[in-house]
Amino acid sequence: MKDPNFAFGKIVSNLRRTAKLSQEELAERASIHRTYVSQIERGLKSPTIVMLLKLAKGLNTSPSKLIKQLEMDIGGN
Repeated sequence: MKDPNFAFGKIVSNLRRTAKLSQEELAERASIHRTYVSQIERGLKSPTIVMLLKLAKGLNTSPSKLIKQLEMDIGGN
């Protein structure tokens, strides 16, 4: 099984790049610090539910879509 933090970080990074956002722009949209976005994308942080909600808002998606992608990436149901 893949490391969930690393897999989630890649998902956030890919969605951010697809939206043509910098880490700073995503951080501003999500009301979080840019260094925290970097840490999440590198798999160094395990985001809380509140952070999941903020990231989803910043990426203009739903938390459930982020979790669904994570489930597919780590081999969940």
